[in-house]
Amino acid sequence: MVAAARVGTAARFKASSVRLRLSAIPILQCALGAALAWFIAHDIVGHPDPFFAPTAAVVSIGVSFGARIRRSVELVVGVAVGIGIGDLFILQVGTGVWQVALVVAGAMACSVFLDGGTIITMQAAGSAVLVSTLNQEAGAGPARMIDALIGGLVGILMVAVIPLHPVRRAREHAADVLSVMNKSLIACADGLLEQDSNKVRDALSAVRATQKQIDALRSALEGGREISRISPLYWNSRKRLERIHSASDPLDNAVRNTRVLLRRSLTLVRDDEVLDPRLIDLVNQLGTSVEVVRKMMLADPGEQPDQAEATRGLRSVAKNARPELVAGAGLSAHVVFAQIRSIVVDLMVVCGMQRISAMALLPPTVPNPYVTPQE
Repeated sequence: MVAAARVGTAARFKASSVRLRLSAIPILQCALGAALAWFIAHDIVGHPDPFFAPTAAVVSIGVSFGARIRRSVELVVGVAVGIGIGDLFILQVGTGVWQVALVVAGAMACSVFLDGGTIITMQAAGSAVLVSTLNQEAGAGPARMIDALIGGLVGILMVAVIPLHPVRRAREHAADVLSVMNKSLIACADGLLEQDSNKVRDALSAVRATQKQIDALRSALEGGREISRISPLYWNSRKRLERIHSASDPLDNAVRNTRVLLRRSLTLVRDDEVLDPRLIDLVNQLGTSVEVVRKMMLADPGEQPDQAEATRGLRSVAKNARPELVAGAGLSAHVVFAQIRSIVVDLMVVCGMQRISAMALLPPTVPNPYVTPQE
């Protein structure tokens, strides 16, 4: 038990360290952006308390690495709406309990009417609260609006000057997903061979948990596109980013098909359905081939293997995925067989092959009526 606790603690520490490493540059961007926004608003523009400048810089950069330009615009609009409505109400009705409620409701309603975005609405509400509760001079709204604008622009500047690599983060998320697929398919093959439902169930749970990585991949691609547009350092990365973007949907499809394969494999084991050993071996081969695709995803441009090399294992799986493997088998075996073929096609598309070309590599599942059988 003590050993298990140590392993769990070590795993959590490793996961935390990875999160910190991935967020190191956004943290640096936020820290420098906040300081620079304060300096510009306070020392250059001359505003005595430029609270909104560093706040806008931090929020516009964000640690989550999403669509930052839109976030910056929404932030500035939200702050402007909140400050404007707050100042207007406070000048007319003063401060108090019901005034705060009225200011927040008015700012949020106006923001929803203008856009409906969460950031605009929340920033408008927060800014309205600050204006209506802090001891600040009425009519100072334009200065605070300028501070928010300064912060938003500084945030965009930090993203351009100290950018995250627009491709590396997306590659790492995609590789994480492929790593889970690799281990889960191999564990599934072991579970089918040993009739161990626990192994198959654990593999299914692991693949089901990859949705977070898929969502992170899509967010990283969206953020990477923005960086490749605004940062001259990474203008040459746009083609590589688009290649990964084109692989994101087939990778998502491969994960979904893997879930179906694992669910049916679990049913196979629980129902003691007879399964051709060659089909189990094919699941294991597929898992091994996924690892090759994962390495290709992580490789630098000069180290990436050509398409034929990257898909050699997948081509072998496709060649051996013949209908005789499930001749006379039950429904679950047919589903596993079909999902193997689907996953192979999805992963070949991830590697850059056209879907129609990948499908052409699969043996036909029905006889061709136009071909005369050989004697």
